[in-house]
Amino acid sequence: MTATTLQSITPLSPSATDLLTPDQVAATLGLSHRTLAAWRSSRRNPLPYVKVGSRVRYRPKDVSTWLESRTHSAATSARNEQ
Repeated sequence: MTATTLQSITPLSPSATDLLTPDQVAATLGLSHRTLAAWRSSRRNPLPYVKVGSRVRYRPKDVSTWLESRTHSAATSARNEQ
C-alpha cells in the first residue's frame, strides 16, 4: 500500500476495537473458556462472537445484550418453576 492509500483508510471507532477474549468473557460470566467453546460449536446459547483470523473475540455490547435477553424477573422465574 502507498502512503496515500493508508491515509484514506477510515480508522475504526474505539468501540469497534474493544474486543474481549474468550477468557475475559468466561471470567465475567463465571464460566470456563471451554464452556464458551462448546456453546459456539453446538449453537446451544447463541452468544454472538467475531472471528479475527482464527481467533474468537466478543464485542462487549453483544455480551451485554445477550445477558439482558437472558434476564428473568423473580415473578417470571417463579411461574416457570411450577
